[in-house]
Amino acid sequence: METTIKLNPNTKQELDNFRQYKNESYDELVRKLLYLAKTCEKDPKLSQKAIQEIKEARERIKKGEFYTEAESKKILGL
Repeated sequence: METTIKLNPNTKQELDNFRQYKNESYDELVRKLLYLAKTCEKDPKLSQKAIQEIKEARERIKKGEFYTEAESKKILGL
């Protein structure tokens, strides 16, 4: 079941800035944020490391430093 939520324009802009790729859905963004929030609750020390690793990974993605699914399968021999 899908639903509609009302967001402040600034909140929407922040969500848009948080996207890793152009077509990433708001559902994916919210799920990612929920995962981060839960991780922070469970282990704050670990979550700081995870957040830093996520930031670094996002920067690599923005620079185009990643493998596509097809490239990954070829590397792994799948």
